[in-house]
Amino acid sequence: MVGAHKIGALLFCPHCGTLLALPRDGEKDVVCEQCEYVESASAYENTVITTRSDPDAFPSALRQKRKTQTKLHEGGDKGTLVNEKCPSCGAMEAYSKEMQLRSADEGSTIFYTCVTCKHGWRVNN
Repeated sequence: MVGAHKIGALLFCPHCGTLLALPRDGEKDVVCEQCEYVESASAYENTVITTRSDPDAFPSALRQKRKTQTKLHEGGDKGTLVNEKCPSCGAMEAYSKEMQLRSADEGSTIFYTCVTCKHGWRVNN
């Protein structure tokens, strides 16, 4: 009997090629959802699974939603303090201001100013 095909930390069914699910706590076998092939849960032993995502992998709209925003009211309105990587110096804090520069049916433009080096850039939403 042929076992599951292993690529990195992933196990695939040898019959239909479907990605096999991880075994749940206490399960002795993993059953393929497509063809019902049975693989021993021991095939996953000593397998380290690591997932990573680069912050730049997220589209701009998603990146904006996951940011923590803090409004500062110091001398003059500098904008909202956000976690945004400066393309010039790499610092992770910038002030942001959003403005509608294009027609109303198009997205707004966000202006950023780095807290550290004062570099400015903009992103069209």
